[in-house]
Amino acid sequence: MYDRSYSMKMGQISTPLRNVYFVNEAKLIDRILIAEADQFPKSNAMERMLRYLLGNGIFVSNGETWRQQRRMLDPAFESARVQDVFPLMRDAVDALKDRLDRAARGQPVAVDVETTHVTADIIFRTIFSRPFAREEAELIFDAFGKFQELAYSQGIWTMAGLPAVIFLRYWQAARHAREIRGLLERAVEERLSAVAGGSRVPKRDILASLLEAQDPLTGKRFTRRELVDQIAVLFLAGHETSASALAWALYLIAMQPHVQERLHQEAMAAFGGREPEFADMRRLRFARDVFRETLRLYPPVYSFARDTTRCERMRNKELAPGSVVLISPWLLHRHRKLWDRPDVFDPDRFQRAETKDSLRCAYLPFSAGPRVCLGASFAMQEAVLIIAALARDFRFTPVEGHVPEPIARLTLRSANGIRLLVERRTSEEEVEVPVTATSEPPLIGA
Repeated sequence: MYDRSYSMKMGQISTPLRNVYFVNEAKLIDRILIAEADQFPKSNAMERMLRYLLGNGIFVSNGETWRQQRRMLDPAFESARVQDVFPLMRDAVDALKDRLDRAARGQPVAVDVETTHVTADIIFRTIFSRPFAREEAELIFDAFGKFQELAYSQGIWTMAGLPAVIFLRYWQAARHAREIRGLLERAVEERLSAVAGGSRVPKRDILASLLEAQDPLTGKRFTRRELVDQIAVLFLAGHETSASALAWALYLIAMQPHVQERLHQEAMAAFGGREPEFADMRRLRFARDVFRETLRLYPPVYSFARDTTRCERMRNKELAPGSVVLISPWLLHRHRKLWDRPDVFDPDRFQRAETKDSLRCAYLPFSAGPRVCLGASFAMQEAVLIIAALARDFRFTPVEGHVPEPIARLTLRSANGIRLLVERRTSEEEVEVPVTATSEPPLIGA
């Protein structure tokens, strides 16, 4: 990752222009993300690259701009309450099941493509009140995949203090970002034109809420550009992270027949052969724990970067202003002093008493503190619904010889995709649950 001129020691990387520190101690993480969060703003390492995609949206903004955006977005996102949007989620899951039914029997299915489609479909319906077309899904998956790969490498250069704009790959990433943003801009413009023309438009989706959003302190409303910025953040953060985690979840349950059959039995007990309802979600405890365990082993946002704004002292080190502080859920979630058998896929750990301390100090799939993900409950509900609905109707098995290779991009993806065999269950099946209950998944690549 780094040139020979760089040195690495005791959690510190020294680059020609700035230092990067890895923090993996719970008390220090609490200080950075919660107790003194204002002194550790989001790092500018990826800011320049992400602005092509997200503008100055809430994911990249800092300071008073971020605080104002949060005051406006919290009630807007709350208006699309999880219970209210449940039918939209269910419609998107039904469309996913139809696509899986149409897949060629006995041929591997690219489940990472399908999870990207369904999560993009869900958030698109929630924002715009219309389904996500296949061509739109393919554009997003292709363009964002290329953007992730290119932007990640440029972020490394920026973190080192080098100007990324001098590299061709920087401008290639910017082009892919404009493709994605253009799709969202067109959808926003369609709504604005309909409003201006007096046409009937949805009143309860996220876009409608953002159009009405107002800062309670200043009365400010979003400009057209700011509106697209926030839509881009909600859309991309709202589907990409969930898509990544769900693809890994399906791979893990495919590798664990015991877990998969328990999920099937739980779904049958909760809603049987009928369509799932919102009230059924509280009965899907094991599905929730499967997703929580997936987030522990494969956190989509595998690291958070923060900048120091003043001289800081941590573990006998002096950090100069402008240093980069990296917190890695990937490392923290596998900390051998904080987790029992950290490399083992064990959803039942979340029901054991000894896990409570680990959850409190070493579990950060949605970050923590004032910048905790505002869509966490949304993401949990859609994931539980998707896992339970698929486990009820389908069986997933590994593809012989295919082992996904985790790779660090903007989110944690597989370098060679995630492909599984998918077979619809029959009502005549009798389930025999194997004895084995845990397994060790593959570790992240370099």
